[in-house]
Amino acid sequence: MQRTFLRNWASKPLAAQFLVAGGLVSLAAMLFVGAVVSHLIEENVTRNSGAATALYVDSVIAPLLPDMQRSEPLSDTAMRALDETLGQGALGKRLFSFRLWREDGTILYSNIDRLVGKRFPLSDDLKTAFSGKMVAEFDNPDDVESVSERASGKPLLEIYNPVLQPWSGEVVAVSEFYEIATDFEKSLAEAQLKSWLAVASVTLCFFLLLSAIVFRGSRTIERQARALKDRVRELSSLLTQNRLLSARLRRASQRATALNESYLRRIGADLHDGPAQLVALASLRMDSAALTGASDEKREQEIAAIKTSLDEAMREIRSICNGLVLPHIEQVELPEILKVAVRAHEQRTQTAVALTVSDTPQVLSPSEKICVYRFVQEALNNGFRHGGGVGQKVTQWSKDRNVIVEVADTGSGFDPKNISPKSLGLAGLRERVESLGGRFSVKTSSRGTTVTMSLGMHEHGAHEMENA
Repeated sequence: MQRTFLRNWASKPLAAQFLVAGGLVSLAAMLFVGAVVSHLIEENVTRNSGAATALYVDSVIAPLLPDMQRSEPLSDTAMRALDETLGQGALGKRLFSFRLWREDGTILYSNIDRLVGKRFPLSDDLKTAFSGKMVAEFDNPDDVESVSERASGKPLLEIYNPVLQPWSGEVVAVSEFYEIATDFEKSLAEAQLKSWLAVASVTLCFFLLLSAIVFRGSRTIERQARALKDRVRELSSLLTQNRLLSARLRRASQRATALNESYLRRIGADLHDGPAQLVALASLRMDSAALTGASDEKREQEIAAIKTSLDEAMREIRSICNGLVLPHIEQVELPEILKVAVRAHEQRTQTAVALTVSDTPQVLSPSEKICVYRFVQEALNNGFRHGGGVGQKVTQWSKDRNVIVEVADTGSGFDPKNISPKSLGLAGLRERVESLGGRFSVKTSSRGTTVTMSLGMHEHGAHEMENA
């Protein structure tokens, strides 16, 4: 249960957590501060009001209690004077009850006759008053002798004031009186209400200010968290792509070695089956009897045949060399590379090839330029050999920072299943393109064949070209 609560709590936004936790803390702080301030106000107001009343009462009754002694009872004259003073006039209206205490707990005088002469245990407030300090409490008549005060139901301010001898300053008695505190109660309630409102206002303003800061910070954190998550997803996607690309590059590198060997074997086979055979034939004819014992006419014919064989061998050697040697394409742009490849094919095959190039400037590295040239060269050658060169066209465009080159024809197409695994044409093109991180695809049907390559444009292409 606790773990579930903590897990749910941790999943809440920071702003919501602060709103709940900060609200509870602020409420607790407001209640604590308000209670302390209210208590201090009540204590100070009660003390000040009690001191003022005690001073007033003392000024009235002090002349009526001359030369009091600790052990002597109050004289009848003094008691009658107190009765008259406390029973009428302004003081009589303000005081609910009055008692004069001796230090042993005996009530020397009270306006409640049944209490006069009785002895009670000294309360803590009485002891404090006999030590020379004035004590004031509001609406708390909890003494044993305060039965009438508790039964009155009126708000009363209880005051204990020490009575001092004029010449010695010694405390000889304590006057206890209860002032009717209706106005005092209203004033105290108003002061406490204002203090609570002030504390609540300050707490609310402080909480709202902190909430605004926290909400702003929470929004910033959430926005950054979303951006970070998006960035992490992008990086994860890039890492996945990099792993796939690395795997493709490893496979391409492994197959490139085998293809290079196959290319070398094919070149060797082309030289062996073509120029080497013609040169061997010419060499055999050089040793024939037609050159040594024949007539001049036959000798001339044999020499002409040898020359024809050697010329044919030279043409085949040049054709093979032309296919191996690249034109100077490192310093030219992509449109010119495509034009050179198409023009060379047209001259070699005496066919026409349609060329469409986009106007978007492309930045390619020298290795990528070579890849594009070989791709167009080999794709056109394959289309000419297997499709008769019907409707051949080369199209180049750009999409999402990728260079796309397409070579198509309208020949009869072919069945991909019939391609030998040892075939170097399409396999070589695929390995060449994928080794540079590009994409290669072939689509064929009875209406023709389309070969497509795609290379990404990156800044490294420009740097490589500058270094070249």
